[in-house]
Amino acid sequence: MCGGCVEKEYPNRGNICLENGSFLLNFTGCAVCNKRDFMLITNKSLKEEDGEEIVTYDHLCKNCHHVVARHEYTFSIMDEFQEYTMLCLLCGKAEDTISILPDDPRQMTLLF
Repeated sequence: MCGGCVEKEYPNRGNICLENGSFLLNFTGCAVCNKRDFMLITNKSLKEEDGEEIVTYDHLCKNCHHVVARHEYTFSIMDEFQEYTMLCLLCGKAEDTISILPDDPRQMTLLF
């Protein structure tokens, strides 16, 4: 992975977890060919391990095929929640948890 191609390494993206695509606002340009263009996505794989879905792929410079970053996205169901994570030098790090119930128990207020 190349820290010279990004503005900030592993930026905090809050709860924005990308299963595909590239965060081009963080791409300053290729450190090898010095061009700022779209990214290629290669070596995409999907694995399932212990009920967890893991998507990985590489971000490559469109012009010289320099590997800018490796992207990892995970999805799992834990109890009554869907959990998402993302870790990528270019796209950043993020986590999100969403209730699978019609009414999220974390959002309900107690009535006394």
